[in-house]
Amino acid sequence: MKRNIRETLRYLGYKNQAADPAVMELIEGSWDDLERAASPKSFCREYGLTVNGEHIDAGVFQTDSRSLARNLKGCERVILLAASLGASVDVLIQRYSKLQVSRAVVLQAAAAACLEDYCDSVNEKLKEDYLKKGLYLRPRFSPGYGDFSLECQKAILQSLEAAKRVGITLTDSLLMAPSKSVTAVIGVSRLPGNCTVKGCEACDKMDCVYRR
Repeated sequence: MKRNIRETLRYLGYKNQAADPAVMELIEGSWDDLERAASPKSFCREYGLTVNGEHIDAGVFQTDSRSLARNLKGCERVILLAASLGASVDVLIQRYSKLQVSRAVVLQAAAAACLEDYCDSVNEKLKEDYLKKGLYLRPRFSPGYGDFSLECQKAILQSLEAAKRVGITLTDSLLMAPSKSVTAVIGVSRLPGNCTVKGCEACDKMDCVYRR
């Protein structure tokens, strides 16, 4: 698990300004805690896909989404992914929210950066595997992005047996537990795409149709 200090600072709201030594010490200490608590897991499955205008049918879920349809343009299949840092990270954040609020805030940021990096690594491995088959992946796209409904979380998690395989459950308000969890749809195409696996925050192609 690498320490992504730069992304942690970004999640904390630092852009072009430097953090003072006290904040940096807090970040390093939070990463120490996070590395002991996190137990990243993921699971994915591939499904057929039909896109008709803005209507998407991925077999296990159907939805109307202009933004997701753009992302899946030229795709014939999709990979559904669920990933989590585990319940111990939530316990850690909750403990510090009672003892030291500033550390809890930094832990939230560090955990978000950690989860994103973990998903990137899973995504990169998938990309390599599919390239061997002559297939290309589109950037992962999660429920809640654009007009991709959060309601689709239910079907995605159920189809992946996420409670059993990754330890993710869904509340009545469509929030995942553990909180540092994510689901995503990754398009599979015979046509090469130009976006990076890392995501749109790392890409300077502002007119890309896959930009989030």
